[in-house]
Amino acid sequence: MAFPTPKPKPPELPRVLRRRLDCNQGAVRAVRFNADGNYCMTCGSDKSLKLWNPHKGTMLKSYNGHGYEVLDAAGSCDNSQLCSCSSDKTVILWDVAQGQVIRKFRGHAGKVNCVQFNEESTVIISGSIDSSIRCWDCRSRRPDAIQIMDEAKDGISSIKVSDHEILSGSVDGHLRCYDLRKGEMCADYVGSPITCVSFSQDAQCLLASSLDSALRLLDKDTGELLGEYKGHQNQSYKLDSCLSEKDTHVVSCSEDGTVCFWDLVEGSLVLKLPVCKGVVQSLSFHPTEPCLLTASEGGFQVWSGESHEDASSSRECSNTV
Repeated sequence: MAFPTPKPKPPELPRVLRRRLDCNQGAVRAVRFNADGNYCMTCGSDKSLKLWNPHKGTMLKSYNGHGYEVLDAAGSCDNSQLCSCSSDKTVILWDVAQGQVIRKFRGHAGKVNCVQFNEESTVIISGSIDSSIRCWDCRSRRPDAIQIMDEAKDGISSIKVSDHEILSGSVDGHLRCYDLRKGEMCADYVGSPITCVSFSQDAQCLLASSLDSALRLLDKDTGELLGEYKGHQNQSYKLDSCLSEKDTHVVSCSEDGTVCFWDLVEGSLVLKLPVCKGVVQSLSFHPTEPCLLTASEGGFQVWSGESHEDASSSRECSNTV
């Protein structure tokens, strides 16, 4: 006699607040997990970039070198370097352990909104209000960008990098995907200024949030609209959105002080997480676990699933910082 296969448990959502941390760096413009989810970076309006262990609630190092507020940051694949961008029009490559500036890249004509490493962390890709995406070689002493993509008609608000592709969102309402192997660019028009873009975990779908308080899921190859998600507020601010670690849910910040979760397939709003009284401007989802970081009101918050143990008791960080 065969027993019926047990029904799989529904995916867990990070609805439990583990800790709130005050960053002491003015308004927090962005919070970002590093590649393995053991650390995170916060970007401050006081011109500083800070590195944290969010699972223990400890600040590890502060990086100072920008002339204006820091808007975005990313960690390299081996955790030895960070990159950050700022309203001062520069992109900085940092040595994590020393806290020193390795390179400062200049070339953008306006504030730099977003920054990413490529998969090998040999190239930094940056997007600016000057409507261009620039690629910078981390290993050479060359001062200028090795590639410039200037197809956008307005500022670049968000970029993501996947293997050989660069995804960008622009205030001109276009979602552009550059295939670096084929030398091709595909564009999809959303119709409203785009605030954030993401790849799905399998890199087959694209998620775009825009200033009409909607998120759209598109098929990467055909541009077909697969889903539309509404219920949050996004009409004035550049807010983060993403997919959960297993592509089961769409997640977005909201101007009403919440973070919203939708079922990816059904499109239904399944959770509205109350974070603060103001705007939740930034979030970052852990790469492999139901753990979420949110940034608001000069600090950031750490959320996890109900059954997820506090990682500080079970995880030993092997990387030297």
